[in-house]
Amino acid sequence: MQRAWLLKRRARRAGRRLSDSMSRIPPWDNQDVLREDLFSIERLEQHAASLAGAQQTTLKPVRRPPLGVRLDDNEAVLLNAYRAIAKAVGEERSITPAAEWLLDNFHLVEAQIWEIREDLPPGFYRQLPKLASGPFMGYPRVFGIAWAYVAHTDSHFDPDTLRRFVQAYQRVQPLTIGELWAVAITLRIVLVENLRRAAQAIVGGRAARQAADDLADRLLGVNGRPVEPDALIRRFDDGVTMPGSFLVQLVKRLRDQDPEMTPAVMWLEERLTAQGTTAEAVVRDEHQRLGGSNVTVRNIITSMRLISAIDWADLFESMSLVDEALRASSDFAQMDFATRNLYRSSIEELCRGSKLTELAVTHAAIAAAAEGAGTEARRGDPGYYLIAAGRGAFEAAVGYRAPLRRRPGRWIIRHGASPYIGAILLTTLIVLAMPLLALGMQEIGDWRFLFLGILGLVPALDAAVALVNRTATCGFGATILPGLALREGVPPQLRTLVAVPVLLTTPAAIEEEIERLEIHHLASPEGDLHFALLSDWVDAATDRTAADEALLDTAASGIARLNQRYPPGPAGDRFMLLHRRRVWSDVQQQWMGWERKRGKLHEL
Repeated sequence: MQRAWLLKRRARRAGRRLSDSMSRIPPWDNQDVLREDLFSIERLEQHAASLAGAQQTTLKPVRRPPLGVRLDDNEAVLLNAYRAIAKAVGEERSITPAAEWLLDNFHLVEAQIWEIREDLPPGFYRQLPKLASGPFMGYPRVFGIAWAYVAHTDSHFDPDTLRRFVQAYQRVQPLTIGELWAVAITLRIVLVENLRRAAQAIVGGRAARQAADDLADRLLGVNGRPVEPDALIRRFDDGVTMPGSFLVQLVKRLRDQDPEMTPAVMWLEERLTAQGTTAEAVVRDEHQRLGGSNVTVRNIITSMRLISAIDWADLFESMSLVDEALRASSDFAQMDFATRNLYRSSIEELCRGSKLTELAVTHAAIAAAAEGAGTEARRGDPGYYLIAAGRGAFEAAVGYRAPLRRRPGRWIIRHGASPYIGAILLTTLIVLAMPLLALGMQEIGDWRFLFLGILGLVPALDAAVALVNRTATCGFGATILPGLALREGVPPQLRTLVAVPVLLTTPAAIEEEIERLEIHHLASPEGDLHFALLSDWVDAATDRTAADEALLDTAASGIARLNQRYPPGPAGDRFMLLHRRRVWSDVQQQWMGWERKRGKLHEL
């Protein structure tokens, strides 16, 4: 009994070791074209759901060569195939339609490979969740998703089909923001991989047909070759299987030969009969394979072209569960793309520094906004907690811990000008200390040493300010301010006035300003948007001059002309003239507009 139990245990261990070894086999060890059963959209959604249930990620993935290594190899193979096909065309040899597709569109393939390298830097690749088991173990989960999609659509890309496939997957297992952005990249990688396999088959088939022609020449004694009746038997007598392309071409060349004159014909028929097939069946199967290869290569090329043409930002946002949650609970959809991306980047950062998922962080921000909506309007938006003043308290609520490399910068921002001034003073002391230490080694008087130190203080301070400013500029980038997209124009609750300060100098200058105001309107004609000239007379020795009224009438008539030319906005006329009188300035000792441009905007 104990011996039987030990044998079973050893068998289970051996089975696990075999399973583990099989799961470590890279997916590209099989060189067949990636083409599985074609699924309808409903069956594709079912497959996505089952795939999501089977795929599990791990925080400690098995080390595998990155996808960029395979991409480099694919590029080399495709380049060699392209050169081989181009050489065949130069020699006026016939090529298949699939080879023509590759030859005519190789520039597109090169562009796809370049774009993959640009969009998949090592840092981004490391952040993608990796699979814990299966044939794609150690590779990004999204790569396995793209592989399944390509396999069951025969490399035919359709945005709506992909959207439904990913949405069905996420109903079982949500994807991260980074994974959704990587869908386009991994689709390109899989398409390039599949094209590499098809190209190898194209080149291999052409080589096999050429070998068949060479053998047929020897069997028939043509093209300057002596007759070798046993050439076929000698080549394949050891049981080597004949490739389909070779066999079809050989059958084509020997089709009308007399078996008595060419014994190879009889031997070939007997060999096929022993294998349970016929020449007609082999030819039919090979033609079907070639037809399928032609369709696959065509699909790959057209899919690559379409992937580069569509707006992936729109497709991404239609698949993102984070976007869906934010759109349903806030004005997230009304913001511009840069602002929406700012929200998503903040969610990704908070997720990486805490134990929560991206969806959990999103719902926590939405819940915080719901609680703060009654106290202040801005607190009712999740962005207040993701990118604005509520970020600090929200980080504590979700258990966020900033990476060590970012903590100094966060501390500097939190304490405002104090670290900046301190850095300047410290740098000044360091810059000033170096020459003073060198002088201290020489025997000079104390008063001279002090005098030189005072003289060097100003240039040392200038150098310190330049160094600190340079460091701050490199270390702290520009911050994107949140903005609204306003696709349908400015709404009434955000009524806006575009104000242009001007001086009424000459009629020609006034007409030029009127024309510029019209151009501003034509650039943004929608919504509740108004335009105004904030006008002043030029400085004068008296509060009024003889030319004042004529200049003001010119400006007023120009504004009236614009209001007649263009329809009014929701709140009335779109164009206005806002003029102010001169006041006496004791400093300038003349009559002028108060504080000129700054005062004009302040009074407005």
